[in-house]
Amino acid sequence: MSRTGFKDFSDFEYCHLKSVNRTYKYFSLKVNLFKIPVSKIKVNIELLKRFSGYKPFLYNVTFDGCQFLEKPKSSPVAFYFYNFIKIFSNMNHSCPYNHDLIVDKLLTQHVNYQFTKVLPFPEGDYMWKTNWMAYGINRAVVKLYVSFSSSYNLLIHDALNLALNSRQPAINS
Repeated sequence: MSRTGFKDFSDFEYCHLKSVNRTYKYFSLKVNLFKIPVSKIKVNIELLKRFSGYKPFLYNVTFDGCQFLEKPKSSPVAFYFYNFIKIFSNMNHSCPYNHDLIVDKLLTQHVNYQFTKVLPFPEGDYMWKTNWMAYGINRAVVKLYVSFSSSYNLLIHDALNLALNSRQPAINS
């Protein structure tokens, strides 16, 4: 499901999960920026776990994206989540951003490693929700749903609820 509002600032060119075979799956995303350079970014990262609906679980952190990219270790929680996408993305330099934003082939094996080896999480269903704000306006919401089985095999269910430039508040699941 995707929800878009005003497309004068940015728009998703694509956001998809691709399953090549049983073991090779990846997530890719491209956001086209129309008003560049972007030099004021805030990011909210929230981890939710499914308990009769998705409830907050451990992390809900908001940080200045530009300051964080200058000093990534200044926010340990943001740094942990940044390590999910860092090597798969062109969002790896400080502001300003004068190009489209890309996450290219984020492998499920990498996400599984981050969730099970770097900082182990209990099995269950999770939602990794990110809100992207530029110049004080919520520009995009990306929700990634994942599950861990008893063998800690990661399943990424879907990347949905893409809300771009919406003046409506994000919908909580």
